[in-house]
Amino acid sequence: MDRQKALELLHEHTEGENLRKHGYAVEACMRHYAREFGKDEERWGIVGLLHDMDYEKHPSEEEHPYVGVEVLKERGYPEDVTRAILSHADYTGVSRENLMEKTLYAVDELAGFTIACALVRPNGISDMKVKSVKKKLKQPSFAASVDRDAIYAGVDDLGVELNDHIQHVIHALQDVQDTLEI
Repeated sequence: MDRQKALELLHEHTEGENLRKHGYAVEACMRHYAREFGKDEERWGIVGLLHDMDYEKHPSEEEHPYVGVEVLKERGYPEDVTRAILSHADYTGVSRENLMEKTLYAVDELAGFTIACALVRPNGISDMKVKSVKKKLKQPSFAASVDRDAIYAGVDDLGVELNDHIQHVIHALQDVQDTLEI
């Protein structure tokens, strides 16, 4: 597995810039946590980059993430990668067993939510504080499509404190803020 090939695969299956940016954001968060946990940064990053690669063309629960996982299997991606991607969607029935799977679930919704928070701030994410994200989490009308229950469940499953987790995601996104245009 290599990032360039994974990036080409993402671009082959995802045309929309916002969904591509979501992949970049989750990749950054996964890489950040891989460093924190002493895990394989490249592998974790690729999982984050490709976790929603099929969503644009196959958004239904019957197809996502199954279509993408089949493409990955055909291309020789290892089972731990495809299993992690399957586990990020509750409805697949694939439980989150290991740290990579739990981390993907924990960062997926929060990365998108944190970007939404950054987009309404004058300085974007550059000086974002945890309390800004937590304040917006309490506003159901803000980024209403974000599943807050999934954010809280991800934090619990990963075994981290919410404040710490938000801070990790902020730092990870700050590392790629130019790419994300936040």
